[in-house]
Parts: sequence; C-alpha cells; structure tokens
Amino acid sequence: MNTTSFRRSSEDNREDSQAPRPLSREVSGRREAEPRWVRIQLGQGSAVGVTKTMLKNEGFGAFYKGLSAGLLRQATYTTARLGSFRILTNKAIEANDGKPLPLYQKALCGLTAGAIGASVGSPADLALIRMQADATLPLAQRRNYTNAFHALGRIVADEGVLALWKGAGPTVVRAMALNMGMLASYDQSVEFCRDNLGMGEAATVVGASSVSGFFAAACSLPFDYVKTQIQKMQPDAEGKLPYSGSFDCAMKTLKAGGPFKFYTGFPVYCVRIAPHVMMTWIFLNQIQKVEKKIGL
Repeated sequence: MNTTSFRRSSEDNREDSQAPRPLSREVSGRREAEPRWVRIQLGQGSAVGVTKTMLKNEGFGAFYKGLSAGLLRQATYTTARLGSFRILTNKAIEANDGKPLPLYQKALCGLTAGAIGASVGSPADLALIRMQADATLPLAQRRNYTNAFHALGRIVADEGVLALWKGAGPTVVRAMALNMGMLASYDQSVEFCRDNLGMGEAATVVGASSVSGFFAAACSLPFDYVKTQIQKMQPDAEGKLPYSGSFDCAMKTLKAGGPFKFYTGFPVYCVRIAPHVMMTWIFLNQIQKVEKKIGL
C-alpha cells in the first residue's frame, strides 16, 4: 500500500461513524439535535457548551449538517421498520385467532422490525454520521461532503460497496432495542388508554405516543452510546484501536464509569427521540385515517 492510500485509509478510519437514530428522523427538531448529540457523545462537552461552541464557530447552519442524509435515512429505515412491524403484528394476530397480542409478542415483532429497518437504512445512516462528524475533524482531514449522495459515492469509490454497511452490527442491535421500546409500548399503551381509561382517540394517540417516546429513548441510549464510540474510534500512534468490538467497548465503559455512563446526555437524547416518536405516531394515525377513507 503506498503512502497516499495509507493516509486516505487512516483518515477514513478516523471519521468512520454511523449515528443514530432514531425512528422517522424526519422531524425537523431531531434534525437539529443530531449533530449536537454526536458531539456530546464524542466528549466535546455538555449540551449547553456544545451548542454555544457550534453557534459561535460554525453558525446556525451547523445544527442541520447531514440533513439530506437524515431525510434519505427516513425514506428507507422508517418505511421498512414501520411497514414490517404492521405486517408482523397482523400475522401474529391472525395466528392468535384475532385476539390482542401479549406484550412479549409485540416486543418480538418490534425487535424484528427494528433489525429489518436498520439493515435497509444502514447506508444512509453511515452517510449521516460521516457528514456530521466531518466538521469535527481538522481542516486537512475533512472530506467536505456536499450531500448524502456525494458521501455515499465517496464511500463506495474509496472503500467499496460493502463499506456502506460498515458498523451495521451495532446499528441493528441499537435499532432492535429502540423499536422494541417504541413499537411494543405504543400498542400496549393504546390498549390501556382506550380500554382501561376510556380515553378518546386523540387523547389515546397523544398519551400512547408520549409513553412510546420515553421507552424508545430509555431502551436505545446504551446501545446508541456504544455504537457511536465504536464507529468514531480513532487508532493511536501505533495504529491500535481502543476497542476490539461492541462488547469490549461496553465492558470497558461499564468498568470506567459504571452503568450510568451509558446514559450520558439522556436529557438531550430524550429531546431528540421523544418528540420525533410522538410526531411519527400522530402522523401515522392521520395517514391511516386517509387510507381508510379512500379505501386502501
């Protein structure tokens, strides 16, 4: 390998990351929170400190770095996971003679749907975090991606097609945890609010989506933390990486900071995840109403 190739490979390793994420990260509030969240996880300071630094050094536009990749990710990841979840739960209800599913079956459907969605959305997820992390690198090492397709093209040209699924393992595990918390808790909460509390449709959707947002954040943050550390780790002077894999990262993190270390930045993460989850369910409910009216 020549010197130029080695330098390019080293730079790729330093900026390699996937983010993330996430559900229908289509909500603009989430798009604003993600670049800041990545930097908090990378140890660049508190939420307030990182926000002030970004505004001062990069301007308001820095909060929307990776917007095109985030939108592309939602067109793939969210579509796949929500669609597959409904297909799986409908099949399970049929097998259960039309009776409501117990919580553990909903959780299994959520886990499976999360894995499917994450596998489909992994390339866009990689582009999203690389675009966001690019601004944290020294000027000489930046790739200056212009949009999601430019980032994907550079990754394929420099590293090959399979590189689009680099770090997909941690991403899939994180998505499984998030969707288990989000999807199962929503369906369970809808049944509780409607059948036990006698709430109306609008109140049921808002209440259930709030519960869903909290559990999505609580279930996924530890995996999101490990995923970010793994995919953004940099080799030392000898070329050795700090972690050999996700499990090694989790064990070293647990030993160094205890279990609460995995919940670093939980308030910001909740602000990033919960509103987005709530809006996802509210809009999905309205879309389903339209579908029924037009006979779909």
